[in-house]
Amino acid sequence: MNKSDLIDAMAADAGISKAAAKSALDSLTSNVTSTLKGGGKVSLVGWGTWSVSNRAARSGRNPQTGATIQIAAKNVVKFKAGAGLSDAVN
Repeated sequence: MNKSDLIDAMAADAGISKAAAKSALDSLTSNVTSTLKGGGKVSLVGWGTWSVSNRAARSGRNPQTGATIQIAAKNVVKFKAGAGLSDAVN
């Protein structure tokens, strides 16, 4: 399912226009993004939690040349599925 398919499904399920569904989805993604950017976390009980974790710098290896390279530290987004979502897919 891509973004367009999700907007279509949201509009049909909620009985709203596709424009309203797109606006709602855009609002969700922008609010989750801004919260994570600010160092917070987003929890939707029963569905899951998004959080930001720092990945430390480390050494890696270029698979083509075998040369050792330094991989810089960076922040990564993590998602942990909630019990309701985990139960639904199992």
